[in-house]
Amino acid sequence: MDSLKLFGKRLKELRKIHKLTQEQLAEIIGLDPKQICRIENGACFTTFETLQKIAKIFNVKIYDLFYSEHKKSKDALIKEMNEIFERASDEKVELIYKLVKAAIY
Repeated sequence: MDSLKLFGKRLKELRKIHKLTQEQLAEIIGLDPKQICRIENGACFTTFETLQKIAKIFNVKIYDLFYSEHKKSKDALIKEMNEIFERASDEKVELIYKLVKAAIY
């Protein structure tokens, strides 16, 4: 997926978490609602000034507007975890196991 679409998906995700409509977000940051729609669909991007406003509204750093690692597929996450386990010491593997087990149960 290209960068514009990923950014748009992240913006939409944050907007929905904060229970804002496109119209409400547009009004808060001073954009046309159609512009929010185009950004969320990956059709266009925005200015640094608008990025700052969005980050402030959602109480995140600008970096977090681009963060989508948590959206990897289950298979990709398992593969990445296996790579981590391969490089980890026995002690770290045991610690990771305990942390995961504690998080699940």
